[in-house]
Amino acid sequence: MSARTVAVVLAGGVGVRVGLGMPKQLIRIAGKAIVEHTLERLEASTLIDEVIVMMNAASIRELDHLMADPRFTKLSAVLPGGETRNDSTKLALAALADDESTKVLFHDAVRPFLDDRIIEDCVRALDEYDAVDTAIPSADTIVEVAEDSTIAGIPPRATLRRGQTPQGFRLGVIRRAYELADGDPAFSATDDCGVVFTYLPEVKIKVITGTAENMKVTEPLDIHIADKIFQLQSTELTSGLADPAAADVLRGRSVVVFGGSYGIGASIARQAEAAGARVHAFSRTETGTDVTSRSQIRRALKRAAADGGIDHVVITAGVLSISELVRTPKKLLRATLETNLLAPAMIAQEAHDHLAASGGQLLLFTSSSYTRGRAGYSLYSATKAGVVNLAQALADEWADSGIRVNCLNPQRTRTPMRTQAFGDEPADSLLDPEYVASVALRVLESDLTGQVVDVRVAAAPR
Repeated sequence: MSARTVAVVLAGGVGVRVGLGMPKQLIRIAGKAIVEHTLERLEASTLIDEVIVMMNAASIRELDHLMADPRFTKLSAVLPGGETRNDSTKLALAALADDESTKVLFHDAVRPFLDDRIIEDCVRALDEYDAVDTAIPSADTIVEVAEDSTIAGIPPRATLRRGQTPQGFRLGVIRRAYELADGDPAFSATDDCGVVFTYLPEVKIKVITGTAENMKVTEPLDIHIADKIFQLQSTELTSGLADPAAADVLRGRSVVVFGGSYGIGASIARQAEAAGARVHAFSRTETGTDVTSRSQIRRALKRAAADGGIDHVVITAGVLSISELVRTPKKLLRATLETNLLAPAMIAQEAHDHLAASGGQLLLFTSSSYTRGRAGYSLYSATKAGVVNLAQALADEWADSGIRVNCLNPQRTRTPMRTQAFGDEPADSLLDPEYVASVALRVLESDLTGQVVDVRVAAAPR
């Protein structure tokens, strides 16, 4: 019988450096608290038998709901951590059963990009070694600094590594190391491998290779980097053209499309219907639905809900005009703002209860111009940046309601709106709306939330 493997998630940080007034493990990225992303990675591994979280004692109640969350069947306890990392480790060791052959992995809660390969390498290494560390080569030269702030030494970079987690141990070994450390009044260590290295020097510590993505969210900049990594991880949704008839996840579901009479919206409606969904497409031209009118939005949603509820709401309606801001007529200024930003906000308000009842998804559309304002259509760029922020904020606000919120960001797409604004353009420089629609359906089928999914011309099938 093989030894059990227990993962201990160290979540005792208070988030002082990240500067957001809350423990960093509770910060939401891509619609979930960082610690939830980490727990999902451990839950998904077939090599992990049990998970324990050592939480900041002052905020421990913030994780009570996870114990009843069906996503985390392996989570057996959320326990108060100690004042230091080493204190939290000792409390975890005291809570574990007395089987010294148990494999224990200690992992930082704020490393949400742990992958299956790292977990497997750590667990397998413990078949041969009693301790294992995760580390990556240092891309920077490491400088040893003297007390007077001058260089005291420059170790050869080839032998240096940057430590990560998980760190893994046979339970009896890490317990023995801490017992010896407790007897040393000068004890000091920044990680658990350091305790074994200092007090059990005869124990070889195997080093397995981590990944650059397995970063620790500590500084404010790290949050932005982590958010971008989550975006990059959604790229598999944009590889190749999906067969909508095979999208069984949408079969029998209700999909509402605002802006469904032409362009991307019409393609989404057609493909969703081909996938077996009940589709309700609304637009000014086909159904007389004005997305800037709350009463008409409410009437459209009520009509769709009467057909068996609403599982997904997609908003593709938008206005694009080329004009310098100082030359833009007041009427066009208002129409751009109301259609591109206020309408999605009103639709979100009106759709909330329907989507909460179904545990569904709201899918918004932005434009590649959201990353940097474009001269000639400044307000359009500004409203599309607003849509991105709206999607990310709603993913956080609606997480407890079970509603997913995402935003699709297609590059230049061959639609009537674009042709009207820019005229004829080289065909190979534009996305096919059918391809964009196929990606939209994949997002609807996924469990993503809080994501901006880029759809790029270079990745589209030819």
